[in-house]
Amino acid sequence: VAAAVAAQRALAAAAWPETGPIRVRMAVHLGEARPEDGDYTAPCLNRLARLLATGHGGQVLLTEAVRRLVEGRVPEGVTLVDLGRHRLRDLLDPERVAQLAIAGLPATFPPLKSLERHPTNLPVQPTDLVGRDDDLADLRALLAGAGVRLVTLTGPGGVGKTRLALQAAADLLDAFADGAFFVDLSAVADPSLVLPAIAQTLGVREGGGQTPREALVGYLAGKHLLLVLDNCEQVVAAAPVVADLLTVGAELKVLATSRTPLRLRAEREFAVSPLAVPPLRRLPPLADLARIPAVALFVQRAAAAKRGFLLTDGNARAVAEICTRLDGLPLAIELAAARTKLLAPAALLARLGDRLALLTGGARDLPARQRTLRAAIAWSHDLLSPTEQTLFRRLGVFAGGFSFATAEAVVDPDGTLDLFAEVASLVDKSLLRQEEQPDGDPRFRFLETIRAYALERLDAGEDAEAVRRAHAAHFLALAEEAAPELAGPRQIAWLDRLEADHDNLRAALGWFESHDESALLRLAAALWRFWRMRSHLSEGRRWLERALSDQHGRSGERQRALAGAGALARAQGDYGRAHTLYQEGLAIARCRGDDAGVAAFLNNLGAVALAWGDLDVANQRFEESLAWAEAQGDRHLASIALSNLGAIDQYRGNRERAAERYETGLAICRQLGDDQGVMEMLFNLLSLVASLPTEQHQARRLGDEALALSRTLGDRQAEALALSELAAVAEAAGDPAQAATLRAESLELFREIGDESGIALALGSLGLLVLEQNDLLRATDLCRDALRINAALGERESVATALEALAMVAQAHGAHAQAARWLGAADAIRQELGSPASPLLQARVDRTVASLRGQLGADEFADAWKTGQAVGAEHAVQEALAVAASAFAGVWDSAPSGGGAATVAVASSMR
Repeated sequence: VAAAVAAQRALAAAAWPETGPIRVRMAVHLGEARPEDGDYTAPCLNRLARLLATGHGGQVLLTEAVRRLVEGRVPEGVTLVDLGRHRLRDLLDPERVAQLAIAGLPATFPPLKSLERHPTNLPVQPTDLVGRDDDLADLRALLAGAGVRLVTLTGPGGVGKTRLALQAAADLLDAFADGAFFVDLSAVADPSLVLPAIAQTLGVREGGGQTPREALVGYLAGKHLLLVLDNCEQVVAAAPVVADLLTVGAELKVLATSRTPLRLRAEREFAVSPLAVPPLRRLPPLADLARIPAVALFVQRAAAAKRGFLLTDGNARAVAEICTRLDGLPLAIELAAARTKLLAPAALLARLGDRLALLTGGARDLPARQRTLRAAIAWSHDLLSPTEQTLFRRLGVFAGGFSFATAEAVVDPDGTLDLFAEVASLVDKSLLRQEEQPDGDPRFRFLETIRAYALERLDAGEDAEAVRRAHAAHFLALAEEAAPELAGPRQIAWLDRLEADHDNLRAALGWFESHDESALLRLAAALWRFWRMRSHLSEGRRWLERALSDQHGRSGERQRALAGAGALARAQGDYGRAHTLYQEGLAIARCRGDDAGVAAFLNNLGAVALAWGDLDVANQRFEESLAWAEAQGDRHLASIALSNLGAIDQYRGNRERAAERYETGLAICRQLGDDQGVMEMLFNLLSLVASLPTEQHQARRLGDEALALSRTLGDRQAEALALSELAAVAEAAGDPAQAATLRAESLELFREIGDESGIALALGSLGLLVLEQNDLLRATDLCRDALRINAALGERESVATALEALAMVAQAHGAHAQAARWLGAADAIRQELGSPASPLLQARVDRTVASLRGQLGADEFADAWKTGQAVGAEHAVQEALAVAASAFAGVWDSAPSGGGAATVAVASSMR
């Protein structure tokens, strides 16, 4: 308060130009606020802003909380003037306001610009409006437009249309000389009663033989007024009444809320979306997470329900997931937050499966339709026609959305519904959301809270089983159609299509699990490449293992599922399980007389032996695979076996023999027109020569050919790998700038594909490359992200590689003991998996170990190494991520620049 007094006196005493002094309004409020990234956030700041908006230049206003503290202690020459209670435009309870009267300065000002200055009945609200700053600004701008007479806020029940409309009306009061009035139509079921309801709100009475319309028209003539019509959806037939009022009231504007548009020519629809929710895959830092609207609302309402509730590192993930699973729907979030009085966020999240039953018990001063989530949705459902209700419940079978063509195939196969009109009607009524797609074909989906209600209605009907069976069958057909396309020119389009329908595919898997075990096996087998390429490894393995355990025998479906399950187990470094799965697959292939299958499983078993470092067994398996392929005249399989035998020769240091096998395989693939085989052979040859300075011309030629072929085929994954190999060539040639450019391009392609494994590979390689350029900060971030992704995917061998890379970064930072610990942890992972590093990578790890042993001393290094081996992979990963995020900052200034950097070489993939 003393600072405000001093500022006003200084402003008055300043030498101003002839235009006069700058008059500044000031306000002081008291409340708890927390600093976050140099700023403060708290509901009390909103109230302060609203108080400030009521004042005039030169005026200093105090809230009641401040007045009580400073009364009797104000600076000399200052007195307090009680201005009485005022309703601020936050629509909360009135605030008792005081003003400072400063001796020598003006003390008389116009009345405060509070709600009392304008005719209005806008109701008091119990809580702040949260997370709608952008919507509020857009709505105010729209309503203020000269040609705009009618704006309708549309959206599903519980999205916050009424609260947004009230706040916009309060903010715009100055623009309407005759005030703003709120008309609640929720209890009006007869459209003929809308006019009387408006007249009653405005205090207009019939008399002198006038009809209600005539009385209202007479009152509105010349009035500059804003009318807020709330809950218009049940009386939408009265829309012509609104149009009529707009024609006779030239200065009238209407702000309506409705779950469906009014369909008037003057109408400007303003769709109110749910609040923004956090990205679950990569949660932002705590301070940024707290500012995401859905999270901010949950935290504020939870703090009101349970004193002292705060968003912390311990509950952030659970809060974020609650907000996301509730679709950012404000009513659902408020109901959930109220439960924190009894349930911690993690416990609340665990109970969200039956969200309609959990989310009850809203505040008693809410309308009945908003006290439970079920009631809010039922309100909209009961306004639907019988045909719309039938479609509504059937569409509940779709998880995550659907296209129009998919809906036709699943819920209206006989064409008895007017599907186009009914879907459009459900969109208009805010029950379905339409989402435009890049290909122009719209996609529709329910909010999950609304879908839960639709499923309840579906399961209560007679057609539930038929609809669910049709849904599962449709998505089985889709997956089997997609499977052969995942290596073709439309690879990304099909991957994106499966990703868009992943929730539907999960639902189909769940249906088949309890109704058709054979179809479950077929669907899981068809999806394994998608799960592999889009890094859904753990989920894919769970479904495949469940499908395999539910059905036994020696069918072709089981054989394909075993191959897929083995591939995903290999991708996660679970070589023991992969070996078991491949062994069973081999036995089935032999029993069925499937020679191609025998050769493929022998090849896969050889790959497992190679990963274990057992070159003799691997060589034997590959030789057997080659023999089976040659016996059957299958040159395609023969080329694969030759490729893998070449890898054995390469590991053993017999480069000439490896090159001979690769060249032979390449020639076979060219003769067969097997472009994918050609691509793989090119990669094999690249891995052989890329790191040799004497072979740079050949390596560049091979890389350019692989890159051109991948682009011709439209194989984005192969293109990303080709760019990665060309980057290795550039590194070997001493061109780090070109290498960095190529690795960055590779990273972007992996991101476009959605291949998390490839993203991690590119991040780690790029991290160690920039480390060689002495960019310690960026190297840390890149290698840390690579480790985080690999850990999330459960790819244990890749976790070991990422720990080794981060250890090299740690050494460059001067964090020698930590580097030794992480190398020890990586070594323990490799020993457990039986999977040594590649010779090139191992050589670089050995050099790092030798350097660390010299820096730490033999005993200290041995202790750190053993500690890393003992702590376990999970602990080592957590420590590495935490240290990389923060502790390295303490040694940057003293860390040696460069030194000890190495580039991790990754072996090319084998089919």
